[in-house]
Amino acid sequence: MSSTVSRAIQILELCSALPRTAADIAADLGVHRTTILRTLLTLQDAGMVRQTSPGVFGAGFRLAALARSAMENFDLRAIAHPSLAALSAKLGLTVQFAVPNRDRITYVDKIEPANSIVLNTIIGGDVVINTAGVAKAILAFSPEREKAMILERATFERYTERTITNMTAFDQALEEVRQQGWAYDDGEYDALSNCIAAPVRDHSQRVVGAVSITSFRSQADIAALKQHLPALIATTTTISNDLGWKPASA
Repeated sequence: MSSTVSRAIQILELCSALPRTAADIAADLGVHRTTILRTLLTLQDAGMVRQTSPGVFGAGFRLAALARSAMENFDLRAIAHPSLAALSAKLGLTVQFAVPNRDRITYVDKIEPANSIVLNTIIGGDVVINTAGVAKAILAFSPEREKAMILERATFERYTERTITNMTAFDQALEEVRQQGWAYDDGEYDALSNCIAAPVRDHSQRVVGAVSITSFRSQADIAALKQHLPALIATTTTISNDLGWKPASA
C-alpha cells in the first residue's frame, strides 16, 4: 500500500473517531501539518471528511453513506444473533449484546425467553456505563482514547447500594476484568438482577462488543451464574471467529 493511501486511511479513521484539526492529526501521525492539510482538503473535496467547525475535520457525509451501504452487507448484529439465540435457548436466560458506539455503548440485540427476567433496556439504547457487565467487558480492553471518550459521559450515578460511584473503584473493576477475562454486574443497576459478560473480538484483536447473561439475583447469584461461563465464552468465541478473530498466539 502506498504511503499516501495509507496516510489517507489513517486520517479517515482518526476523523471518524473524533473531529480534530490538521495539527492534531499531524501530531498523532508524526507528519508535517502541511502534508496532512493537503490530504484533508483532497478528502474534503471527495466528501469523505467535512469541517464540523472552521479548521476541525470530521467524517464526511459521503463516508457515512458508504458506511451505511457497507453495513447492509456486514451487519454485526445479524452475524451474532444466531449464536445469541442458541445461548439463550440453551440456558433459558436473558442474553444481551452491546457494542461501542463512538462516545457511548449501545445495546444492539436482546433475547428474553419465557420465564426469564425482562429488562428495561432497549435495542438502540445506551448502556449505563458504571453498572453494566457489557460496559466493563468492553472498556477493560478498549484503547485508552476510546475508553476516555466513553467514560466522559459516565455520571457514576448511584442506583443501588452495590453501584460503583467513582472512577477509582471502576478502574479496579476493569483491572479485575482484564485479569479474569469476563465481567459481572452484581445488582449494581437493579437490585433484582445480575449478569456475567464477556467480550467479542474481530480479526484485528479489537474488542467490538460484549455478550451478557442476565438472571434474577434471587434465582442465581454471581457464583451460580459463573457456572454458565463456559457457555458464554464458547458463544463469544464463536461470534469472534465469525468476525475473523484468531488467538493472538495462533
